Amino acid sequence: MTSDATKQTDSVAEESVTERELSESDRLAELVGGVRHVLFDFDGPICRLFAGWPAPMIAREQVHWLDAQGLGETLTPAERTDEDPHIALRSLGNQRPESDLVIEMEKRLTAQELRAVRSAWPTEYADPLIRTWTAVGARLAITTNNSPEAARRYIESRGLSACFEPHIYGRGQNLRLLKPDPYCLNRALRAMGAAPSGALMIGDTPTDLYAAQAAGVAFLGYARHERKAGLLRDAGAQHVIGSLELILTALRAPS
Repeated sequence: MTSDATKQTDSVAEESVTERELSESDRLAELVGGVRHVLFDFDGPICRLFAGWPAPMIAREQVHWLDAQGLGETLTPAERTDEDPHIALRSLGNQRPESDLVIEMEKRLTAQELRAVRSAWPTEYADPLIRTWTAVGARLAITTNNSPEAARRYIESRGLSACFEPHIYGRGQNLRLLKPDPYCLNRALRAMGAAPSGALMIGDTPTDLYAAQAAGVAFLGYARHERKAGLLRDAGAQHVIGSLELILTALRAPS
């Protein structure tokens, strides 16, 4: 291939990449541009709740506690080794809904989450994004499978309470209403008087996506690494970003 032909091929490739980047930027701007109500998942899009108090350790403690109650056999082998602290609790809740054991186990997890708040790491660009979205007139809510009190304490520690209160909806004692059930999303929409068609959810798991779909709310996936991005795309997410800075830039861009 001649030098001129090589340069031409490289130029076409560069233009193709640029067009793709512009197209993705345009799609993101269109997705967030007219949003009046934003539903944030908590652990992931707002902070890394278990950054200093690792989730796998809490998950193991949940399993050990069940073993001590003589209920270890209620978990499957996969559930026993899962690193998500909600898995063992959800399993027990499905088998023994609203039992004293479920209530006690949920209280134990809430205590762990409240302890984790003290060492949680803010997600990069989350704080300025939340403040900017509030400043341009959007109303925000938190819709999470974590304890609502943990979310409340965290945003208070970051000076963000005014951006969300009173719209913080999280885990209660009826574990069948955890996402992917849209219960907490629907609560937020009703309380804010929001139409699902004008709302957007930002989440980092397939359960967030499924809850948004069930509630009729647009979804934007946030994934801090490629493994999570792959899980979201495999679940059907159409929009996945690796940094909240992209939303912040879209909001600040002149219309």
